[in-house]
Amino acid sequence: MSGNVTMYSTSWCGFCRRLKTQLDREGIAYTEINIEEDPASAKIVEEANDGNQTVPTLLISSPAGTSTTLTNPSVAQVKQALAA
Repeated sequence: MSGNVTMYSTSWCGFCRRLKTQLDREGIAYTEINIEEDPASAKIVEEANDGNQTVPTLLISSPAGTSTTLTNPSVAQVKQALAA
């Protein structure tokens, strides 16, 4: 699997903590951005989620230059997006 994973999250989000644990267990590297501390990233999340600040929202960029946005995905969905 290759590609870059950016996870937009908040400090209080239980779904974010669960997904981070699963990604760590699977050895999938990611960059985490807390949308409460970065207003620009909050806008990215809103654009991806019809104006809502729904987290976790993941942006997966492939080496080929394509990108996929996933909202509250399973680790299987993340793996599938990385393999695409």
